[in-house]
Amino acid sequence: MRIFKTKWFAREASSHGISDDELYQAIQSALQGKVVDLGGGVYKKRLNKNRDRAIILTKSAEYWFYTFLYAKQDMANINHRELMGFRELAKTLCQSL
Repeated sequence: MRIFKTKWFAREASSHGISDDELYQAIQSALQGKVVDLGGGVYKKRLNKNRDRAIILTKSAEYWFYTFLYAKQDMANINHRELMGFRELAKTLCQSL
């Protein structure tokens, strides 16, 4: 299993106090089904004691891409347009592997 994070996500995670170990543990729990499946290889996972949400892209259990992070207090959820963009990104990323 390989876990990647975008440069933007890495910076945001650091500013939110989210460690790489917590990101790894989140993927482990996602593999156990403790994640919200938004379809098309897009998943939403709670982080940082339920204060933040991460959007994770994958097409298999082999490669995971952390792409977007938001605080629950700032944004309730991603909108449909954003979801469609993440699905397209998941498709593109995973086709190139």
